[in-house]
Amino acid sequence: MALVGAGGWFAGSRMQSPADAAAARQPPKAGPVTVAVERRSLTASVVAQGSVEFASPQSLVLAGPVGPPDSGSGGSGSTDTVVQRVTKAPVAGSEVTEGDVLMQVSGRPVLVLRGSVPMYRTLGPGTSGDDVKQLERALTRLGFSPGGATGQYGQEDAAAVSRWYKSKGFVAQEPGVADKQQLGTLEAAVTTAQQALLSARNPSDDTEGSGSGTGTGTGTGDEAGKLQLKAAQQQLDAANDALSAFRAGYGTKVPAGELVFLPDLPARLDKVAVKTGDTPSGPVGTVTSSKVVVRAVVQASDAKLLHKGMTAQVETPDGKKVAGELVALGDDVPKIDTTGGQTQQGTTNDGSDDASAPVPVQISVPSGDLAKNANGSAKVTIKVGSSDGDVLAVPIAALHTSADGQAKVRVRRGGKVVDVKVEAGLSAEGQVEVTPSGDALKAGDQVVIGQ
Repeated sequence: MALVGAGGWFAGSRMQSPADAAAARQPPKAGPVTVAVERRSLTASVVAQGSVEFASPQSLVLAGPVGPPDSGSGGSGSTDTVVQRVTKAPVAGSEVTEGDVLMQVSGRPVLVLRGSVPMYRTLGPGTSGDDVKQLERALTRLGFSPGGATGQYGQEDAAAVSRWYKSKGFVAQEPGVADKQQLGTLEAAVTTAQQALLSARNPSDDTEGSGSGTGTGTGTGDEAGKLQLKAAQQQLDAANDALSAFRAGYGTKVPAGELVFLPDLPARLDKVAVKTGDTPSGPVGTVTSSKVVVRAVVQASDAKLLHKGMTAQVETPDGKKVAGELVALGDDVPKIDTTGGQTQQGTTNDGSDDASAPVPVQISVPSGDLAKNANGSAKVTIKVGSSDGDVLAVPIAALHTSADGQAKVRVRRGGKVVDVKVEAGLSAEGQVEVTPSGDALKAGDQVVIGQ
């Protein structure tokens, strides 16, 4: 009987009517979702993914032929046009200092000097300008002073260039056979014109006799003599002008393609676009500074919080962390110029006027710390603000604004939810600093973030 009674009680306690079963399966009544108020410090940061690169990239393009324009051998004097070929290619990853030979074309050197004015013409006797002054200053730094930076290419400049080339194992471009022949032709023309002038000034006896038969003849002869004398003088003047103009550009020159000016040296040959045997048309490579930078892109809204000089932390995939500095933002971020000129400035939106477009930033870091990570990725964290010690913080979702513009949070106390007025401060990591009036809010209180 005891067993039967126990079994009946068990069965009765486990049996439910359909209505009771349905009621048991109903979800609980909706209620507020809450989280606890925290007391903590907040640090606001802008985080972006970037790439580690060497700074100041610049494309290298030779400004003209290497050696005389009519000869691929640079001084043989041949009048046959020879296709120029790279005979010694530049080496990627190597360092280039002032005065170095970057490469060789048809046996002629391509030399590197420091300067901001790009090479664009042949420099030689008769040329003047900032590029000549730049060359003179560079020669002085290298120990081949031409006697000052006058900006006028003279014989002292030519002598300094010759000494510099000789120290590198090359011969500077001296006048070729064609130039020497042209000089001889012009000098002969001057001599011929001088002889013609002397003849006009001292006519022969036969000429004098033929013009003295009558009074009319004498007058005619005098007039013809004057015209002949004038023509001889004009011929001599023209011959002298032509000789002077040619001599002004006659002498040792630096061909347009034999010199490359770079604004910062030493530089690093980052990429090489030619190999031995190639014709050096177009970019021959890319140089960079030896300094390392990190380039990244941030959202336009985040960019408004940034300015130059901010401290940044760079972290590589292998866990290496390096302190850096924000050195360029938006239009100030340089980018490579693929046309072969100087480095251009970047733009925030590739030419568009979209104010919400991403903004480029550049971070400088110690070169020795990340040089091995060049061409790799890195995470950039830029600190833009922090709270003054520990503060009350709630999730941003807990903060709402009433119609009068007052910030509030909803706090659950007992079985009720009440509004507490607060002042919002720094926001970071999904949290926002709140300052209540008096003790209306404290750490551990449950604020409503949803239902």
